[in-house]
Amino acid sequence: MQDNSGVLSLGELNSVHSVKILLCYLLDRLDRPVTAEQLMLIAEDSGIINYFFFSDALGELAENGSVIISEENGEKLVTLTEKGRKGSEYFNRTIPIVFRKRLLKAAFSFFARLDREAVCRCDVADCENGANVRFSLTDGSETLIDMSFYAPDREQGEMIAEKIAANPVECYKRILGFFLENPEEKIDVEKYL
Repeated sequence: MQDNSGVLSLGELNSVHSVKILLCYLLDRLDRPVTAEQLMLIAEDSGIINYFFFSDALGELAENGSVIISEENGEKLVTLTEKGRKGSEYFNRTIPIVFRKRLLKAAFSFFARLDREAVCRCDVADCENGANVRFSLTDGSETLIDMSFYAPDREQGEMIAEKIAANPVECYKRILGFFLENPEEKIDVEKYL
């Protein structure tokens, strides 16, 4: 069901105009450089913008001077102009908040995943009787942890790797916490008497 603003009441946006407003809104809220490819992946991850509307909207935004698309290190960098920022401020309220929230959540999740992947490495390798999961976490130039776990099969190894990669810093903290709080083994000599 569609209203006059070009917004579906449920689902995805279905007008280039609405997508243009939402892309400007997103670029205004992000505090980092964004490539055209990253912007497209975020739009797709949100589930509210399809590829064709995205492509048309980005092209029109560049054409009307709301964004500048420049080449940097072989990638197309998208930068919001003052015109795009003002348009976003003026028109963003015409887009229901549910769409703005979904797009922002997709963007923050996307960049959090990129940040995690930059510092965490989790690999699964088959071994004779199962799989080994290797986990390493770095902080700049320091390696905080580099260890491997045994899993009875590849499927369980993949599951362990996914859980680690979902929040590697918390995983590291828990492992470190266990090491620091691990009590000395108590030996029960009573049973030998």
